[in-house]
Amino acid sequence: MPIVIDRNIPAYSVLQSERIVVMDRERATSQDIRPIEIAILNLMPTKKETETQFMRLLSNSPLQVNITLIHTESYRSRNTEAEYLGRFYQSFDAVKDRRFDGMIVTGAPVEDMKFSDVAYWNELVRLFDWTKTNVTSTIFICWGAMAALYHFYGIRKYALPNKLFGVFLHHKELFSTPDPLMRGISDEFHMCHSRHSTVRETDIRKDERLKVLATSRRAGVSVVSNMSHSQVFVLGHMEYDRDTLQKEYERDLQKGLPIRRPFCYFADKSGRSINMNWSSTSNLFYNNWLNFVYQTTPYRLDS
Repeated sequence: MPIVIDRNIPAYSVLQSERIVVMDRERATSQDIRPIEIAILNLMPTKKETETQFMRLLSNSPLQVNITLIHTESYRSRNTEAEYLGRFYQSFDAVKDRRFDGMIVTGAPVEDMKFSDVAYWNELVRLFDWTKTNVTSTIFICWGAMAALYHFYGIRKYALPNKLFGVFLHHKELFSTPDPLMRGISDEFHMCHSRHSTVRETDIRKDERLKVLATSRRAGVSVVSNMSHSQVFVLGHMEYDRDTLQKEYERDLQKGLPIRRPFCYFADKSGRSINMNWSSTSNLFYNNWLNFVYQTTPYRLDS
């Protein structure tokens, strides 16, 4: 939420230049306030866990946030009962005439497939294009980020020789004017990754429409946006719970899949103690995003 201070106090112009949300008293007394409308397209098979992770992050704000959960119509999840989807989720066609302050498109376990071979690709492309006119800012996560970068900017994804799996150190890009999404985040921070594919930093930096916000020596480019922040691409998983990587690791071990211990995740050799060092960054990033859409979207969504 913005702070309300006198426009003439020196801190006002300083904070504004740092992209900190400030408001003078005249504007504060005249503004209309409404709930923020956020849609989540949940492509993960673990829908209940994933929706809870994002709702936890979006709830850590004084703003009232209305959540609309969306599922694909062209592909129905085999891991979530139809009754659950029918009760709590809506199809894209059911919401396509609405407008939202923000949207989150999750990752999906389809990295080994060509984009065009994904069962719901055509439906996803329709939704991607729809976000440009009906959503103020959309965050695309992991495979969702790679899919959106490919669709909007022609940036290819590449298979990795080994699964990128664990918690990795990242470096925030420093700009003369602080980026509103990264405000307050330390110059170095941690984020989870769990993926078999990647995009190349050089490809992204060649496109003047895109802005790199964070990179990792081991994980590569990790947070990107377009210049207006209407599109945000997060190649990792800020939303993961403490034990999410552990569950993935144990699942793959039980299936006999080739999997290494998650990098810099367990605090000791026993594999029982977990060092959760990414949660403060996650909460701050999503708070920054909510504040951004709160300040950017008009009071009347239909305008």
